[in-house]
Amino acid sequence: METSGAIHHIDITVGDLGRSAAFYDQVLPLIGFRRSADAFEGPIWAGAHVEVGLQPARTAAHHDRYSPGLHHLAFTAPSRLAVDALHETLLDLGVAILDAPAEYPQYAPGYYAVFFPDPDGIKLEYVFTPRWPG
Repeated sequence: METSGAIHHIDITVGDLGRSAAFYDQVLPLIGFRRSADAFEGPIWAGAHVEVGLQPARTAAHHDRYSPGLHHLAFTAPSRLAVDALHETLLDLGVAILDAPAEYPQYAPGYYAVFFPDPDGIKLEYVFTPRWPG
C-alpha cells in the first residue's frame, strides 16, 4: 500500500459560524488559501496540499487547548519575512497576538513563528523553518 503522509483536510468546530467565516476569510488568503465551494456543514478554504473547513459547534463549551483535542494549528510560511508581514497585517486587522514573531530554537534550528487566536480562542501559528519546504 502506497501512502503519502499528508493531511487532506482539517475541520474546525466554531461557536459562531458567521463570525469565524469572516475571520478566516480575512486571514487564510494572506497565507495562501483560497475560498472554495462551501460544504453542507460550512465554508472551506483550499491550500496547496490541505483544506481547512469550519463546522458549527453543537454546544456552547469554550475551547480549551489543554483538554483532549486540538492544541493548536500551525501553517507553513515560506520565509521569515512572510511571518513578519502576516504579523503586521494581523495587527492592522485588529487580531490579537499571543506571541509576536520570534525564534523558537527549542523546536528546531531557524524556527520562526507568530501565534494568534481565532475568534473561539483556537491557537493558530504561522511558522517558517528552513527544514520544511515552502
